[in-house]
Amino acid sequence: MNANVILPAPVRALPTDDPEQILAFAADAMLQGVKVALATLVAVRGGAARSLGSQIAVASDGRFCGYVSGGCVEAAVASEALLAMSAGKDQIVKFGAGSRFFDIVLPCGGGITIAIHVLKDVSVILQTLELLNKRLSAALRYSPCGQILDLVPSGGRPRWIGGDFVTVYHPRPRILVCGETVEAMAVASIGKAAGYDVVRTGQGRKEMSASIDEFTAVVLLRHDLEAEQATLNEALRSSAFYIGALGSTRTHEKRVQRLQANGWSSTDIDRIKAPIGVFGPTRDASSLALSVMADVAASRLAASYEDRR
Repeated sequence: MNANVILPAPVRALPTDDPEQILAFAADAMLQGVKVALATLVAVRGGAARSLGSQIAVASDGRFCGYVSGGCVEAAVASEALLAMSAGKDQIVKFGAGSRFFDIVLPCGGGITIAIHVLKDVSVILQTLELLNKRLSAALRYSPCGQILDLVPSGGRPRWIGGDFVTVYHPRPRILVCGETVEAMAVASIGKAAGYDVVRTGQGRKEMSASIDEFTAVVLLRHDLEAEQATLNEALRSSAFYIGALGSTRTHEKRVQRLQANGWSSTDIDRIKAPIGVFGPTRDASSLALSVMADVAASRLAASYEDRR
């Protein structure tokens, strides 16, 4: 690299850790003719604020988005990415414990390794975004030796395979909210604020069924067991990672009896979290909504942990 080259100062363009938004930022910049580097967390030593596969996209004009830590090294990572783009060569850089940057210390006391790849082709990013838009998982395999990024079949967790690192992407989590109650409106509001794809029921049965996949939580917030039945049946037939229903213990006993009479097995019925939420009983919509979203988030994390094992 020419020592006389003056690089721009890193500036956070978007405060997000959402993988889809990070890839979209990279794609948009490249389509505008701006060089982009993708920095990926590929190793952790000790404690760390982020999981393997976390990323930062850095544009050659200094803009960046994403996180690989709690916010303490992101600007330094962006600076290293700018150097990599200027030199036209990928880099593997360590921060925290075991790093050459003695003045950059991670609060957790651990260390992280970041693989910085200078993107050569936007097509692989666009293909990944297309899969996520179709609510399909995707994976990118990075070869440090070849400095190549390829789209590969998804599955498993972010990991090293031989000398290559695979980053796995899943669609944005969805929450399907059943009900026209004030509780349903509160859950939908908090779900949107938490970054979930929120779907309200009320459409036709076929459309509702298409909205439920393995990345979906189904939340039944009706005060009438008859009114919730159609959605509950669809949820139990689906691969939804969470099914929760409003009502007291006594109400749920009646729900169980109805389901048993309709031929649902104990295994199916046990998927239903009722009474819904992590704390209760609640007496107002906002408290219930917080309880429900905490329960959904905990179930999502548990499912992700099982995927990483």
